[in-house]
Order: sequence, then C-alpha cells, then structure tokens
Amino acid sequence: MKKKNIFNDIKVFKNKIYKDKRGHLKELLIEKYLKKRFPFVVMSYSKQNVIRGLHLQLNKSQGKYLSVIKGKIFDVSVDLRKNSKNFGKYFSIILSNSGYNSIFIPPGYAHGFCSLDKENYITYSCTNYRDIKSEIGIAFNDEEIGIKWPIKKKNAVLSKKDLLNISIKEFKNKIK
Repeated sequence: MKKKNIFNDIKVFKNKIYKDKRGHLKELLIEKYLKKRFPFVVMSYSKQNVIRGLHLQLNKSQGKYLSVIKGKIFDVSVDLRKNSKNFGKYFSIILSNSGYNSIFIPPGYAHGFCSLDKENYITYSCTNYRDIKSEIGIAFNDEEIGIKWPIKKKNAVLSKKDLLNISIKEFKNKIK
C-alpha cells in the first residue's frame, strides 16, 4: 500500500504484518510493486542523534528502499535531479520499527536521516552497487534547503566525511 506525498516518485509503503502469539513477520520489500531490481542490500546501525547524509552518487545513481528494523529515524530525501521542478525541495518522514512503513527514494535524490532512538538499525536495498568515486554529500544544515531537523544542530553527531559535505549552491555548480 502506498501513501501519497508531494513528490510523485517517492513512495511510502505500509508493510504487511503477520502476528501471532510468537511475535510477528513483516514483509519489507516486494520488487513487483516497484518494478525494480535491488542487487545491493546493506544495513546501518546508528546511535541517537547521529545524522547520516545527505548522500547521493553522481554516476550510477541509486534508488533506495529503506526499512527500519529497530528504532526510529527522521528520514529526508532532497530532489537533486537537474531539471526537476522540485529541485532543492525535500520530503521528510518518521520511520520506525513500530510504524511498519518503508520508503522508496528514486535515483537523483540525496538521502539522509537522523537517529531518534538509542539504537537504530536500518536496511537499504539499492538499485545499483555503491560507486565510491561518484559519491557526493550535501550539508545537512544547508540553509537554502532548510530542513527542519528534530534535534538541535549542535547535538548532531556526524562523521568526519559528512562534516565536509558541500552546499547545494556548490552542488549546482558541479552539475552545470
């Protein structure tokens, strides 16, 4: 089941849950609903207040299907498709293991998230393998994008690599 949003190509899915006295089984990804293949699957673990992103690949761009296995995240996608009417706009959603939602983010979007719980495990199913040479990052606190993060920016925990992410203005100059 898909939920609508202002971006026609970002899809939020309500996962089917099968419960009984032992626990539950959750369907995470059914490729036929997206008509895409996902040859690269990874999992990340993040502590509370970690912000990852905003990441994308310039070449061999990836579509990403995300599910939270444990925890809760504030998930963000920024449209960076060169000729898109929504260029620079973002979509955000809270994803959690108890919310039973997954999201598909198409190629051409930068992606990031903020970990809201003490422990957060996220699976990513990607439409392309990682191309390290074409990875680029946009600053999570870029004022032109204006993401309203659910934590104070001074409390954000970022990697050394993400601290070097560029502004959207610098990104626009790279893709001219």
